[in-house]
Amino acid sequence: MPYMSEIFLFTLVIHVWRPRPLLNALDIAKPPAATRVVVAMSGGVDSSVVAALLKAQGFEVIGVTLQLYDHGEAVHRAGSCCAGQDIHDARRVAEAIGIPHYVLDYENRFRNEVMERFADSYLAGETPIPCVDCNRTVKFRDLLGLARELGADALATGHYVVSQQGPGGHRTLHRAADENRDQSYFLYATTQDQLDLLRFPLGALPKSRTRELAAELGLTIADKPDSQDICFVPSGRYADVIERLKPGASRPGEIVDMDGKVLGHHDGILRFTVGQRKGIGIASTEALYVVRLDAEAARVIVGPRSALATRIVRLRDLNWLGDQPLAEALQAGVEVAARVRSTRPPKPAILRQIDGECVVELLDAEEGVAPGQACVLYDSARPDARVLGGGIIRPVALRAATARPAGEAPVRTVPAPA
Repeated sequence: MPYMSEIFLFTLVIHVWRPRPLLNALDIAKPPAATRVVVAMSGGVDSSVVAALLKAQGFEVIGVTLQLYDHGEAVHRAGSCCAGQDIHDARRVAEAIGIPHYVLDYENRFRNEVMERFADSYLAGETPIPCVDCNRTVKFRDLLGLARELGADALATGHYVVSQQGPGGHRTLHRAADENRDQSYFLYATTQDQLDLLRFPLGALPKSRTRELAAELGLTIADKPDSQDICFVPSGRYADVIERLKPGASRPGEIVDMDGKVLGHHDGILRFTVGQRKGIGIASTEALYVVRLDAEAARVIVGPRSALATRIVRLRDLNWLGDQPLAEALQAGVEVAARVRSTRPPKPAILRQIDGECVVELLDAEEGVAPGQACVLYDSARPDARVLGGGIIRPVALRAATARPAGEAPVRTVPAPA
């Protein structure tokens, strides 16, 4: 009997002290050769480098390219994405590095989930970001589902953003090392479940190094131009695309000042965005800006630049990636750094709940806060700040944007980043 006890104790000690498997380059406890990775290949430099790097590191790589829209207008256009020449380029890269490659027809999904929403949002007086919807639905929700069906351990993309292993076994999302290429603003809607399976191998690299790697790896697309603007707007004229998607939906209306005085007329609010100055079509002795769009009345409201100042930002469709439960964070009020445009830096703010709404109260007013754009929340304004989530900016009544909600205390000062 003592002999059996000693065997049991020895086995227990071996089990307890057994070293944990080493993590590979993707933070997965498997040898690279036993790790299956699906790479979303758009045909551009970034995703091609990701596929080639992972293949060179010994991972089992499967390339997948999504055809998202009718590529007729985009075949010969530099800077397009996910159509025509891009699909051909992705296929050539896959052949060159020796990985299987599949092209999936997601045109109907893309039209329903991204293009139709884009048009509806503009017609509602908003300024939408279709890239957010594309990442949130077609690319991550649907493509991640496919990756799981293929038994993949990870889905890798060429986005410039950093993900790290965080507390409790979950991954956290952070701004990219290359501030000029950081795409965290467009990925705020990624859910925790999606983030845990996603990998972003280029997050710590500058774009210049990515192009160097493409050349070193012998990829023919090393000098290919980056994709520009919105992929399904070949000419850059949003109104033309919306008219095609929603024939006759745009209504003419009035251009009025902040007191309701009619200053002129327009052909449709979809041709305007909050903060716009040029192209309003009104002669005035002072500079006038679009300060609000009233879709129901088909009115464009203009005013002086000072009228653009906004301190209170109301959000819908909030996605939360913080460690603290969202309900607790909203009740207590949490200090964040808020980014109301992709081209602007995060600014100190407070996230809280007021009258059942998620509200971001900015320490200093921002100009041109446009409904339909994203307000992305970070844990600080540092270059490597963690993404806590974000939501879509809701429209507010005139003169209400700069007012503090009744009964609310002044904004607390957020300490400057170390």
